[in-house]
Amino acid sequence: MSNQLAQSPLDRWHREAGARMVPFAGYDMPLQYSSIVAEHEACRTRAALFDVSHMGRIRFDGEGSEQLLDHLLTRRVSGMPVGAVRYALICNSDGGVLDDVLVSHLETPSGQRYHLMVVNASNHKKILSWVTAQLDDFPKVTVSDRTQLTAMIAVQGPLAMAAIGRLFRFDPTRLQYYRATITDQFSKPVILSRTGYTGEDGVELIVRAEDAPRVWENVMLAGREHGFVAAGLGARDTLRMEAAMPLYGHELDEIIDPLTAGLRFACTLKDRAFIGDSALREIDRSGPAKKRIGLLPEGKRPARQGCEVLDVNGDSIGVVTSGGPSPTLGKPIAMAFVSAHHADDSEFKIDIRGKTVRAMPTPLPFYQRPST
Repeated sequence: MSNQLAQSPLDRWHREAGARMVPFAGYDMPLQYSSIVAEHEACRTRAALFDVSHMGRIRFDGEGSEQLLDHLLTRRVSGMPVGAVRYALICNSDGGVLDDVLVSHLETPSGQRYHLMVVNASNHKKILSWVTAQLDDFPKVTVSDRTQLTAMIAVQGPLAMAAIGRLFRFDPTRLQYYRATITDQFSKPVILSRTGYTGEDGVELIVRAEDAPRVWENVMLAGREHGFVAAGLGARDTLRMEAAMPLYGHELDEIIDPLTAGLRFACTLKDRAFIGDSALREIDRSGPAKKRIGLLPEGKRPARQGCEVLDVNGDSIGVVTSGGPSPTLGKPIAMAFVSAHHADDSEFKIDIRGKTVRAMPTPLPFYQRPST
């Protein structure tokens, strides 16, 4: 088996821009171009471009596609209007999360309708295998992996929508949140969705791999006067932490169920059946044993994933799942799972590399963009 890392269609651009490249989920991806803090602040105040081509993109065509997705996902797909985008989870029979995904219902200019699922890069092969294993019961459904044929670009920030509006045949400001359409940029086909993973407004673009450099450059040029920057994985993570968005391998995995992770809104349990539904109904009835909370550790030392969370008496009650400095707040932040009995405590402690630090609970998200 080859250990060679895959490359994004934008790999050459990243290297010429001086990006620091790192291995991530089987890809060679940019961690940062200048500094993580500068890229983070650009996204919060202006806009930033992220290459997220490592995310998996799986297409579902044919009769029975909706029924297959209903069987796989914690939220109903049947009846989704064209243009709708839905956040959902794929669970195992015990209710543990195999992945969290976005599913879009799209229509081509010729009138062909299909569903597109975006999955986490680290789970791409696992989910593709999981889906394929269900196909015997849905013989008319065609599943195709579009990841290598396409690229995915996120444009995020308060100035993103206004600056890129003139680039597309369809005005992106007309899209509501969690809606998508197929349009074009200077005759290059583009799937345009008003979604993102930063806590800011913006869009995600899916384009043909060969068109990606041109589309990326066009967006950069359109945003030049507004201070657009390219941003890497480092800023993407600090942004999503401030927005308290779960990350697979941190707040989600095959042991953690969606209800424990605080994602009850993404589980439609009434009057439907899907893989893991019985386990989730039982957890919903009895209540999760743990709860995800936000913490503000005192001092400047960040609490990283795996740090033990203690009650005021020093007894272990949980563990940090994500943590680090918050560029926006100017202090460390952390998300943690703690015992449900202690979730409403007024004070906690965190063991940071052998030193006990006081931590105060805070509502999630840590950051919410100003309403317009």
